[in-house]
Amino acid sequence: MSVYVMSDLHGNYEGFQAILKQIHFSHEDELYLNGDVVDRGPDGIKILQYMMLQPNIYPILGNHEYALLQVLNFVTQEITEETIEQVDAELLQSIPEYQSIGGQVTLDAFHKLSREEQQDIMEYLGEFTAYEELSVDGREFLLVHAGLSHFRPERPMEDYQLYELIFESPNYGQVYFETKYLVTGHLPTMAIPGAVPHEIYMANNHIAIDCGAGFDGRVGCIRLNDLRCFYS
Repeated sequence: MSVYVMSDLHGNYEGFQAILKQIHFSHEDELYLNGDVVDRGPDGIKILQYMMLQPNIYPILGNHEYALLQVLNFVTQEITEETIEQVDAELLQSIPEYQSIGGQVTLDAFHKLSREEQQDIMEYLGEFTAYEELSVDGREFLLVHAGLSHFRPERPMEDYQLYELIFESPNYGQVYFETKYLVTGHLPTMAIPGAVPHEIYMANNHIAIDCGAGFDGRVGCIRLNDLRCFYS
């Protein structure tokens, strides 16, 4: 069995499928998607619908899925006097903020779905995990979308709040774990000092796998069994 990780697809369905074909992904393998499969690109909803049908694809929450779910919970609710009373300025502001980070294309695709399909998407988004800890062929890995805010080596993972895992990138010059790889997306590698733009970055027990698919880059994928990298 091979174990793969991708991140930050940002609606690039073609790049996603190109990787799956390249690695000959089968039902015997596992794939972890480390957040931000939606927004900016046109096919985030299409990717989600594909993921939902694959029991060996495991989704991890990114800040874009988090923002999408907040907006969808608001725009799909029944309008009543009670729900109107619960609307506040912060909630209303979240919609244009989400649109400004590339969410409008995802909302447009979502509104074209049937009510049943919309409900399936929202339920699926609610199943995303905050992180995953894996042991693969003698190596230990921690998968989180962005990083570990307020990190302390002795701090247990269950002590982290969701916002500490999905919004702030780690210090890639710091070794967080001596015996474990921290696998993250969120920050395109072109923004990491010393990294090769649009390539997976590995240093100091970090593996950064956002290769800029949301910024005219490409989709990156790493096989955890041997740390081999693949690109769309």
